Amino acid sequence: MSGLTTCLWFDGRAEEAARFYVAVFGDACQLGRITRAPLDYPAGRAGDVLTVDFTLFGQPFFALNGGPMARFTEAISLQVHTQDQAETDRLWDALLADGGAPAACGWLKDKFGLSWQVTPRRLTELMQHDDAAVRGRVMAAMMAMVKIDIAALEAAAA
Repeated sequence: MSGLTTCLWFDGRAEEAARFYVAVFGDACQLGRITRAPLDYPAGRAGDVLTVDFTLFGQPFFALNGGPMARFTEAISLQVHTQDQAETDRLWDALLADGGAPAACGWLKDKFGLSWQVTPRRLTELMQHDDAAVRGRVMAAMMAMVKIDIAALEAAAA
């Protein structure tokens, strides 16, 4: 099998975005090949950054400077699983930096308009609890949150 790479379309900010994501997620990620346009194209000029390869947690991404015609929507999001509240807080703050916007239930848009779900593993565990009443209380608590608060979820589960 050849594999699968997710293409993310940017309006001239592909390299900036790739470098931002690699910096936010650190050692588990890396910047790859940067390709420059060999000639003028609808969204840019010869010599401009055309594409940037990068990986996040082993998943390959292809950032394309495709121009302003296509924008990110909430129909596509990236979910990042966090180990604890400290990691949840750090990633939440980093992804919101310099122009991001929080949403609800652990969702946010970063400064490039890409939607993220910052999801603590504990939320997933509690939502898979054997007791339907516990799952209901946890879901009700989560629905009232913007950034996920693990302690509040655990209190709802008790």
